[in-house]
Amino acid sequence: MISVVIPAHNESSVIARTLQSIIPGARPGELDVIVVCNGCSDDTAAVARRFGPPVRVLETNIAAKTHALNLGDEAARGFPRIYADADVVITMETIRTLARRLERGDVLAVAPTPNFDLAGCSWPVRACYEIRSLLPSAQEGIGGSGVYALSEAGRSRFREFPTLTADDGYVRIQFQPEERKTLRSASSTVFPPRTIKDLIATKTRAHYGSFELAGRFPRLWQNRGVSNNKSLMRLFRDPRLWCKLAVYCLVTTIAKHRAKNRLRSATTGWERDNTSRATA
Repeated sequence: MISVVIPAHNESSVIARTLQSIIPGARPGELDVIVVCNGCSDDTAAVARRFGPPVRVLETNIAAKTHALNLGDEAARGFPRIYADADVVITMETIRTLARRLERGDVLAVAPTPNFDLAGCSWPVRACYEIRSLLPSAQEGIGGSGVYALSEAGRSRFREFPTLTADDGYVRIQFQPEERKTLRSASSTVFPPRTIKDLIATKTRAHYGSFELAGRFPRLWQNRGVSNNKSLMRLFRDPRLWCKLAVYCLVTTIAKHRAKNRLRSATTGWERDNTSRATA
């Protein structure tokens, strides 16, 4: 049985879309889906419960993703174990592909390739994602696809999810590059922010999460993967990309500056993009 843990905080506008993409294709006894509603003030739990088995719904008053992941882990019945964001779309066939790859035993963590739905996004946002697609980070699904899967041996690398911002980044650095894999044969659909303002906010959260991991787990941080810097500099050789590169670099600079300020001030928070959820 494959277990899928989905933490959800006020995701009533998207949780049905996510579950509808998974549940109809599942065979009896194949899937165990745990939706962990954490700190919800909307009807996320009610929407998820309408699907019935194999969906189970847990509720907690604590609005924290890592706490929700730990609760989901405690309730999960099987392996491989898949962790998916509530606003990301994956199919049952993607889930099976991830599970089959882990069953081979030569890798411990896998992720699908993200497909970014840029419909309705402003030109600056689309420019940033075009540049992103040309960088090494675009090849790393754990941290980009909103979904990652662990074998039982992979999950044993760490005890519980610690309280931090980037759970996917924490999972990625548990494994050396040869122990994890992004599958081209499996994909997830990710819905980016529609406006540049919201993109900067979500990138600030991402950089904060990276800085946090580097500070707390410096030894593990060495497993993070290839840096984008050299590849980014090479892109400047193409004048056709200069405008898009300027937008990308500006967004990155602003987001890193804000993330560093937050670290210095010890301010915690969670930048949530609602523009990508509005038309779900």
